[in-house]
Amino acid sequence: MKPVEETGAQVIVIGAGPVGQSAALLLARWGIQVLVLDRRPGREPVGSKSICQQRDVLDIWAAAGAGKVAEEGLAWTTARTYFRDTELFSWTFEREGPLPPCVNISQTRTEQILDEVIAAQPLIEVRWDHEVTGLEQDASGVTVQCGQRLLRAPYVMACAGARAQSVRRALGVTFDGETFDDQFLICDVKADLPGWENERRFYFDPVWNPGRQVLIHPCPGGTFRIDWQIAPDYIPTDIDISRKIRQILGDRPYELLWRSTYRFHSRIASRMRVGRVLLAGDCAHLVAPFGARGLNSGVPDAENAAWKLAFVLNGWAGDGLLESYHAERHAAAVENMEITAATMRFIAPRTVEERVHRRKVLEGGLVAEVDSGRFAEPFWYVDSPLTTPEPGRPFKGRPPKGALCEPAPGVILPDLPVPGGGLRSICRDGFLVLLGDMCDSRLFAQVLGKVITAPLAVRGLAEMEGTGSLAEKLGAGPDEAWLIRPDAHIAAIIPHAGPDSVTAAVSRALGGSPDI
Repeated sequence: MKPVEETGAQVIVIGAGPVGQSAALLLARWGIQVLVLDRRPGREPVGSKSICQQRDVLDIWAAAGAGKVAEEGLAWTTARTYFRDTELFSWTFEREGPLPPCVNISQTRTEQILDEVIAAQPLIEVRWDHEVTGLEQDASGVTVQCGQRLLRAPYVMACAGARAQSVRRALGVTFDGETFDDQFLICDVKADLPGWENERRFYFDPVWNPGRQVLIHPCPGGTFRIDWQIAPDYIPTDIDISRKIRQILGDRPYELLWRSTYRFHSRIASRMRVGRVLLAGDCAHLVAPFGARGLNSGVPDAENAAWKLAFVLNGWAGDGLLESYHAERHAAAVENMEITAATMRFIAPRTVEERVHRRKVLEGGLVAEVDSGRFAEPFWYVDSPLTTPEPGRPFKGRPPKGALCEPAPGVILPDLPVPGGGLRSICRDGFLVLLGDMCDSRLFAQVLGKVITAPLAVRGLAEMEGTGSLAEKLGAGPDEAWLIRPDAHIAAIIPHAGPDSVTAAVSRALGGSPDI
């Protein structure tokens, strides 16, 4: 065994997929030196896997320097759901801020864009062909074993995907859950489909896939991703695939670009933080893709972990902040599992009762009970130990599909337009205190600056855009202070605010940092 290599990295990221790439970029944004390890020899094109990126994830990538994902992606706006050849309902997104509600773009292209940004970042080193075979940690750091090579850093982020058994095993983490029987066939098809370019279409029991489902997503460049639910033992042939495509497209010319089959899994790690190691993305949770809750949950994992690791490494917060990573992101994974499990019970019922219920709902046109997948949303840290509750601002629950949530402690800040861009564009350099016009921003800044070492800015809402409309749009009172976390979530809304009450909220949002 070779001696331990001191890499110079403050964090080793295991896995160079989109979650690992995001983690590395977000850590580097805080000035943290990162080493990324991946077991593969290099990039592998993966077709339309993980195509649908929600606007809050696009926002994170834009902050990391990868705004090109939103620019190149196809911004679809309408979701239509059919039973056989009858449309049951449709819904559209509410637009918020400068970014589209979502875009479709292949994972391959997303990885290329993130690689370009990483290549220009001197704080990130990427090493391919480095399979992690073991982990050992002590009071000062983590030793990562790659074959005969030992690498060391103070912290590790494991973003190594669903098959990272060796990493979870080394940490004593279980990955319990289930695998669904039915298969799904994906085909990327290039074709001319007028009117379908900006719509996602979901079909229950169409004549060209009786008893099962078909999902069609538009993608950039005149391509479409088609998902067929198929029997557990069905092996599609080239002739079968051609026939299935023709049943949808008719006699239009098309080009088949990529195909794959897969089964859905629903699994969650027992812990997402084990000492100095944080698990993120598919390494920590797997859900069925209806609603696009895979990568759209993994990237927020990366952001949540990155700012907390950076604050601890820079001495701005204590170790308690890292434990909140598990509390917040494990709860997010549980919510995603519950939502997608309900969708799968409706899409692929397993019991007589579930099949009878689905037939009753679809044939009876009971639109409110149709579950074709609730689209990905940010998880709101209403019950987080970092959130200061305010009885006058209770969380009112999830809004209707596609609608925006009313601001409350724990909810992500609306990305309202301000001079120079969206409101969230000024949130990611530290904590942000937004003040109503009855509060003296200079006084707050002076007092907070004397007791808080973490990066923090104080801004008057009226000063930010000069008309007073920003406070009105947020619903912020004239004597209120809003504390915004570095990941743009609202940590506190404090009525009758003073510097002492804001200081207490910041302390709580830092996990009770001993430096305050």
